[in-house]
Amino acid sequence: MAVKQLGQLERVDLREAWATEAGDFTPWLAAKENIALHGETIGLDLEVESQEQSVGKFRADILCKDTASQTWVLIENQVERTDHAHLGLLITYASGLPAVTIVWIAKEIRDEHRAAIDWLNPITGDEFSFFGLEVELWRIGKSPMAPKFNIVCQPNDWSKTVVAAAKSAGDGSLSENQQLQLEYWTAFREHLLTAGGPVKATKAHPQGFMDFSLGGSGIWLTASINVRDKRITALLVMGTDHSMAYFKLLQANRAKLDKAFGEPLEWMKRPGKKQQLIRIRLDDAHPGNRNDWTRQHNWIYNKLRRFDEVFAAEIKLLDVGDYDPDDDEADQ
Repeated sequence: MAVKQLGQLERVDLREAWATEAGDFTPWLAAKENIALHGETIGLDLEVESQEQSVGKFRADILCKDTASQTWVLIENQVERTDHAHLGLLITYASGLPAVTIVWIAKEIRDEHRAAIDWLNPITGDEFSFFGLEVELWRIGKSPMAPKFNIVCQPNDWSKTVVAAAKSAGDGSLSENQQLQLEYWTAFREHLLTAGGPVKATKAHPQGFMDFSLGGSGIWLTASINVRDKRITALLVMGTDHSMAYFKLLQANRAKLDKAFGEPLEWMKRPGKKQQLIRIRLDDAHPGNRNDWTRQHNWIYNKLRRFDEVFAAEIKLLDVGDYDPDDDEADQ
């Protein structure tokens, strides 16, 4: 029996692809397909807002938005090993930007800098998260070079959530309802991590909702709970300056989209409001009944997954130029 011949992986020096950081590596990393690869590594759906963002006297390499939470993500990159100067820059940027996630990418994260990031994560509370990533280049024979990101250090979301909750409960800043909300979403986050799929787990907070990315800025998915009314809800939220246009463009295909979803959706046109909503609700679902959480979490997971499967591709095709405002006047 003939032995199949396989190629051999060859490690490539980063300078072969990126001669300089500012002129080569940063623009490459900020490209849409590459920032998506980086975001997939750390579990975020990233959209670049700017490069060389001014922070006082300094300029951060890349500033992004996490499209699920609409929060800032700051990226500082190096083609060589990490150094003390860049560590200082990261801390400076953290104090000068409303960045909740800070990512340091380099050829090699030195041990002392790994220790520094591991130290920063627990002491900065729930407002900031620090990642350390190493980037590699590989190829087989004469094939194009392929990048690979490796997470070296990252926040421990579970421990940070527990610490924050314990601290808040200890000083009385969390109400009984908020503690229930935090526990509910923490359990749902674990459900998402176990189930996998297109809907990515986000941080749990003591609030009545949890947001998730749908692949674009200003349009996202939300799960919400209502303890008083004993109800849970899954929603597609349009929250941009063009929300009404997007809503009307989608609504033009309502019959097709409802059929693809598998059941009728509630299309909530809200004149004068920034957020336009498409939702589905489950009544008789009491979030305070922990024995029913598995059923509720399965329902939320399945509805969010259906929203992603049915609407994600449609959202990417939306063009505000196709919207005719006169259609709204005809509806009134």
